[in-house]
Amino acid sequence: MAKARHERFDCSPGCAVEAALQFIDGKWKGVILYHLLDGTMRFNEIRRAIPSVTQRMLTNQLRELEADELIERTVYAEVPPKVEYSLTERGRSLEPVLLALRAWGKEHSGVALSGDAVCEAAAKAA
Repeated sequence: MAKARHERFDCSPGCAVEAALQFIDGKWKGVILYHLLDGTMRFNEIRRAIPSVTQRMLTNQLRELEADELIERTVYAEVPPKVEYSLTERGRSLEPVLLALRAWGKEHSGVALSGDAVCEAAAKAA
């Protein structure tokens, strides 16, 4: 789980924001959560949807999201092993935040978001 910077979050008005952001900080957590909004995905599906992420970084980010109870990891006893990731209720509660961040990014980037087109194309192909 992400380390809290404060023991208590009543130290200043910004602490609630800091507390919320600690769950989605990290280069890929928000992107992973965004892709999981569409439903359950396997590890390699997530990796294909985010081609810039390394396998190690994706594994670490998924573990942290699972520890924070934002995603659920389901392992099936099969050969080869099958592992699926999906949003928990807590993770699903971030949907309006993630969609708002996406809309804000589109509006304020000042450039065409080529990465957004790549994300949408990869999501459709998966």
